[in-house]
Amino acid sequence: MSSHREHIPSLDGLRAVSILLVFISHCNLENVVPGGLGVTLFFFLSGFLITTLLRQEFENHGRISLRNFYLRRIFRIWPPFYLVLLAAAALTLLGVLPGRISIAGLASQFLHFANYNLIWLHNDIPVGTGVYWSLAIEEHFYLLFPMLYIWLLARGVSTRRQAAILAAICGAILVWRCLLVFGMHVPNARTYYASDTRFDNILYGCILAIAANPVMDRPFISEKWMKYLLLPAGFALLLATLLFRNAAFRETLRYTLQGIAMSPILIAAVRFPEWRLFRWLNYRWISFLGVISYSFYLVHQTVIVTVQEKIMLHPVFQGMIAFVVAIAITTTLHFSVEKPFAKLRKRFR
Repeated sequence: MSSHREHIPSLDGLRAVSILLVFISHCNLENVVPGGLGVTLFFFLSGFLITTLLRQEFENHGRISLRNFYLRRIFRIWPPFYLVLLAAAALTLLGVLPGRISIAGLASQFLHFANYNLIWLHNDIPVGTGVYWSLAIEEHFYLLFPMLYIWLLARGVSTRRQAAILAAICGAILVWRCLLVFGMHVPNARTYYASDTRFDNILYGCILAIAANPVMDRPFISEKWMKYLLLPAGFALLLATLLFRNAAFRETLRYTLQGIAMSPILIAAVRFPEWRLFRWLNYRWISFLGVISYSFYLVHQTVIVTVQEKIMLHPVFQGMIAFVVAIAITTTLHFSVEKPFAKLRKRFR
């Protein structure tokens, strides 16, 4: 069953959940709120959405245009990316934002190697823009994945084998993380920030989009079994990954288990948005936060740090002020930058 759907139920709501986890964690609550889970969820959702769109393009037109894919990515990611980065750099040089910057640090962000700057170089970057590390991972992934996917399609590889190949790559990445952690004893930053150790977070979303896509494929399990077995199992596994605090587990197996756990949750949220558990994900204001979540992610930590530096209040009030300011900036970016480029992006579908 194939269809082209502009709107996927609950997807924007799940994006909102991911960005709220990251935001609250960065308000000095990282020991209470799992901000890392928010990033992992965002990776997973990104892989699912991009692969769904690629599948739809192939099924509708019999081919996938790499040129159009990369142009869509450029028009989606780069305009707010570079605008926020340049603004943060300028405000730092003017003394409005605290901290300092270096040419090397700024170059690593401009060239989408911010994650490796955090691991090895530690060059100064504008305050709050450290979050660019995850965007670098996505850029590296989407430079490679479409070519692999098109190659598999061109060779007539079945969806089952496509999923198996991607799962094997995920397994290889897990083995590589284990080798780094247990054999080479690398610091946590090496496995947390690097593209080669985090690609599987995105790949699990790709596998779901290929093998059991709730938007395009027929259900493989009944609503009853999903509600009372797979969904609770997904939440239980996800909770277990958060409660088990071992450092080695956190940097090796946890990413794998979280990718597996997120699959039934996403399937249920998309297929059954009317369930009480997921209904709130589709409220208009929650969905809107998901729509603007990318630009919100770009600016939120800079706003948090600035508010904490300049407004001496209880951390809860600082967080509330930072949230309102970040929403105001992000909404402006959405209507002035993202929406105009979204219209341009539609030409390359």
